[in-house]
Amino acid sequence: MSAKLLYIEDEQEIGEWVSAFLKEKGYEVDWLKHGDQAIQTAEASQLAILDVMLPGLDGFTVGQRLKKAYPELPILMLSARTSIDDKLQGLEFADDYLTKPFHPEELAARIEVLLRRSCTAAQEVLSIKHLSVYEQENRIVNHETEEEIMLTGKQFQIFKYLLQHQGRVMTKEQIYESVWGETYLDGDKTLMVHIRYLREKIERDPASPEIIETVRGLGYRVKA
Repeated sequence: MSAKLLYIEDEQEIGEWVSAFLKEKGYEVDWLKHGDQAIQTAEASQLAILDVMLPGLDGFTVGQRLKKAYPELPILMLSARTSIDDKLQGLEFADDYLTKPFHPEELAARIEVLLRRSCTAAQEVLSIKHLSVYEQENRIVNHETEEEIMLTGKQFQIFKYLLQHQGRVMTKEQIYESVWGETYLDGDKTLMVHIRYLREKIERDPASPEIIETVRGLGYRVKA
């Protein structure tokens, strides 16, 4: 299935040329001449291409709003502005910045790179309840509030171990010995304390956990 691209460009001639070229490359293209409908249109898009100079909201503003609404959406900025300040402003939120004039094959190549990168990143993100877990980056984001959840090293190791065995009850001994690399001593409260602090950070209501379940007499599990 071809990727759907959101393309925002107000100049008729350039817009027609780029849209036709991208369609020849096999992409579906939603071409808008201003950013007013960008948020709604981007919902079904795999990548956004934005010109900086737009009527009404400029490309920087539209791009920032898109990235806030869809953090995983790759954004490619197009602009005749070549100053380093403009590029740095665009790259604060955009994934790439291509200056005009450009060769269409270079545009196509950059789109392909961004789509591949996005696909790879999507495969590495685990969604569970309100959390997005980036295992390779040791990072967790609450995708309801868009806030990153800061865990200690041990907290992340415990959570990652439970995620790797999602749906299975893991004993306190198994978790402790995997994370700490030491023999678990009966009655040791270290793991229990870490689980409590972990729940305070990742659960909506730590008193009624939805993610890490206690199985009395056995251990813990992350519900599948």
